[in-house]
Amino acid sequence: MGEYVQLGAVKTWYDEQGEGEPLVLMHGGLVDARFFAANAPALAEKFHVYTPERRGHGHTPDVEGPINYQLMADDTIAFLETVVGQPADLVGHSDGAFTAMLVAMQRPELVKRLVLISGGFNKSGQAGPEMEWDVDQIAQFLGPAYGEVSPDGEEHFKVVATKIGEMAAKEPNLEASQLAAVTARTLVMFSDDDLVTLRHSVQMYDAIPTAEFAVVPGTSHFLTQEKPDLVNRIVLDFLTKDPVPTIAGIRRQSQFDLPPATDD
Repeated sequence: MGEYVQLGAVKTWYDEQGEGEPLVLMHGGLVDARFFAANAPALAEKFHVYTPERRGHGHTPDVEGPINYQLMADDTIAFLETVVGQPADLVGHSDGAFTAMLVAMQRPELVKRLVLISGGFNKSGQAGPEMEWDVDQIAQFLGPAYGEVSPDGEEHFKVVATKIGEMAAKEPNLEASQLAAVTARTLVMFSDDDLVTLRHSVQMYDAIPTAEFAVVPGTSHFLTQEKPDLVNRIVLDFLTKDPVPTIAGIRRQSQFDLPPATDD
C-alpha cells in the first residue's frame, strides 16, 4: 500500500516488499515506482526492496523550486539514512541511475553495490541531441498515469515536466574522470538502442574502476519492461554472486598470470 515519510521539505512516498538485505529501486524521470512492476517481485524474492518516489513523481507531491540531480541525490541520502538505516544496494534507471551514482560518489558508506541502467553521465553522450523537449507531447504520453496517483493532480504534470526539461537541458554534466569516485562494485547496463550512444556507455564502464558491463540486445531505453526476465536475471546474478575469477581478463585481474607479450 505504501506510506509517507517527511524528509526535509519533501513528503516522500515509498513502498516495500520482500525480506533480506535492503535494495532501493530508483525510477526514471517523469515515471514512478510502477515502472518497476515487472522487476520488483523478482528482486523481492531475494531482497527487502524499497521503492521510493522522488519529489514531484508518483505519489510524492512536488515542492516549490527547481528539480535537479543534486536535490534528488540529497533526498535519496535522507531516505537511506532515515528509512533504510543501513548500507543498501541501489538499482537505478535513467534519471534514477544518475542520481544513484551521485549518492555513491558523495556518500560511499551508504552504498553496497550499484546497478546503473540506462543513465549516462554527460549530455555529450546523447544519441538524439536534436530531439525537442515537447511538454505537451510528453503530457499526452505520461500525464494520465501521473494523474492516477499524484496528489497534485494531472494538471500539475506539465509543471513537473517543465522542471525536468530545464534540468535535462543542462545535466548531467560530469566528466568521465570524475566517475573514478565510484568505489562500490557497479554494474553498468544499457540497451543496444538507448538514449545515449554505446560509445558513451563504454566510456562510463571504462571510467568506473569496479564496473562490470551489460548490453541487453533488441531493446530500447525501456529495457526493464521490454525484456524484464533477462534484465532481472542479469541484475540478480550481479547482486547475489561474487565476481568470478576470470581466465584471461585484460581489464580485471586474470585467474592465471600470463607471460608479458614480446616482440618475437
